[in-house]
Amino acid sequence: MNKYRITVLLVLIIAALAIRFMPQPPNFTPVAALALFSGVFFRDRFAAMLAPLAVMMISDLFLGWHNTIPFVYLSFILMVLIGRAIRPKVSVGYVAGGGITGAMLFFIITNFGVWLAGSMYPKTIEGLAAAYIAAIPFLHYMVISTLMYSAILFGVFIWAEKYFPVIREEHGHIKV
Repeated sequence: MNKYRITVLLVLIIAALAIRFMPQPPNFTPVAALALFSGVFFRDRFAAMLAPLAVMMISDLFLGWHNTIPFVYLSFILMVLIGRAIRPKVSVGYVAGGGITGAMLFFIITNFGVWLAGSMYPKTIEGLAAAYIAAIPFLHYMVISTLMYSAILFGVFIWAEKYFPVIREEHGHIKV
């Protein structure tokens, strides 16, 4: 295991955790980008899923728990799997496409969770539609933040690999 490479990764994870505590618009978070990034650069599937979930669990201890957490965490696990799907062909287009797909899955899954686990909407098709309609104003925050933080995470890591060869590993994936 390359300790320099792991150090760079841990710095990125700690940065994502710190950003979760900063004031920002709703759903404007680096966690989706971290999930996508982890899916690409971690060899071990469990470790890849652990990175974004650890950021969420630690920050949720302080920011608060809610009844839709299982849906939120499931969304991030699926984003890790999207990252694993694009890992053989990482490019700006695939990362952007994966980020947009992940943000849309987050929207669909978490708002289904709001409807199912919450009491704001009746348990009818109309109630489900109302939950999705009410969430539309928040969707663009998730899409923009996922794309922006993906550009930062992937960009910083790929730049670091290029200019600091000591962190490179075969096939460009972290042995964790």
